[in-house]
Amino acid sequence: MSPSSRSASVDPHKNWLDRALSLFADVRAGEGGTAVLLAANIFCILAFYSVLKVVRDTLILSEAGAVVATYASAGQAVLLLAFVPAYSAFASHVNRVRLISSVTLFFASHLLIFFALGTAGVRVGIAFFLWIGIFNMVAVAQFWAFANDLYNAERGKRLFPLVGVGASLGALSGSVLTVAFAGIGPYRLMLIAAVGLLVPVGLTILVHRREGRGPVAFGPMASDFTRKEEQDAPIGKGGGFELVFKDRYLLLIAGLVLVFNLVNTLGGFVLNTMIVQEATNRVAAGTANGLDTRALIGSLAGTVQTWVNLVSFLLQAFVVSRIFKYVGVRGALFILPLVALGGYAAIAALPLFAIVQWTKVLENSTDYSVQNTTRHALFLPTSREAKYKAKQAIDSFFVRAGDMLSAAVVFAGTALAFNVRHFALLNMAVIAVWLVIAVAIAREHRRLTSDDTEAA
Repeated sequence: MSPSSRSASVDPHKNWLDRALSLFADVRAGEGGTAVLLAANIFCILAFYSVLKVVRDTLILSEAGAVVATYASAGQAVLLLAFVPAYSAFASHVNRVRLISSVTLFFASHLLIFFALGTAGVRVGIAFFLWIGIFNMVAVAQFWAFANDLYNAERGKRLFPLVGVGASLGALSGSVLTVAFAGIGPYRLMLIAAVGLLVPVGLTILVHRREGRGPVAFGPMASDFTRKEEQDAPIGKGGGFELVFKDRYLLLIAGLVLVFNLVNTLGGFVLNTMIVQEATNRVAAGTANGLDTRALIGSLAGTVQTWVNLVSFLLQAFVVSRIFKYVGVRGALFILPLVALGGYAAIAALPLFAIVQWTKVLENSTDYSVQNTTRHALFLPTSREAKYKAKQAIDSFFVRAGDMLSAAVVFAGTALAFNVRHFALLNMAVIAVWLVIAVAIAREHRRLTSDDTEAA
């Protein structure tokens, strides 16, 4: 332990909460309260998203199948071409708390519509798949924009791993509850999630008011604190796409998430294909424990997600802060591509359901913990406009553009009769591109931060 870390851990000004949270991250005096509220906020968002994610998988796979699920992702990118400019325009006229609260309530109201249609017998699988892909990206992106707005680069590097514990625990709790209460049906789960989304709205308002009473730092390596008038001001006039294409660093981050999502979505297609095959085979062999194909698909998908969220929580709680401490944000950029490279090499060598399943568990759990925290931390040394608007464009449109690209790849691969091994080899080639982009981002991040204490 370094002298600075040692002195922070024995700081007499720390309260009991600051000391307890130091197990997970380097928490200084007075920082614990807001960090816990932020962790609780993202806990709720991810818990209810995890519930809805299993609902999504159950509906889309039982109504349309894995191929349609992959193609439907392309529709999300098209919808976001309209949504992102509208989001940026709205952000230019409201402050951060009104932006986040209004958008969250906007999405929560849609769940009531899906509930009414679904219970009336309408097949909503594809529409719900399109909706949840946008909701997840937008809700999570604007939460982390809010966190970036509260913390400067130094505090964010220390406290983001702690805030991320709330995300991992929320995802784990949501998937466990979904498996436990799967018998109540997907549409009632939508109602539960709709009511639950009111909680993060309240927490956002609470943190905004709490931080409004005192100084809050933001911006590239900010040393001064914003005043309440600045916190309550609209986000600025620039558009999200405009900000991305004008800045090399932001454009590289956009390329990173596009390429990663191509890899992840292709891997998800392989997993979904194997889940459907496994469920069909078990039902035909009479080893499905009385479940029909649809129920077994939901059970297998839910089990994978539960393991993902459990491993993700353990990594987030006990590993991510150590990674940031010893190799820094830049070093953390390379962990997930190396994990994914090893996993797809194993699938290419032995394409069995168990290997595909555990490859995706390791890949997704590392994504939800190390990669997500790293990606959000990359925005700490950017402008306030970039935090809210460029981040929204990157975390929504460019992620879904990766899905759209993967749909084209799946179409071509299916036409060429690609099997699981072929898709795994293709992913290995894309990961090589991913590593090149990570190197370029690390160089730009070093230039922006000019922080001698940040590990390469």
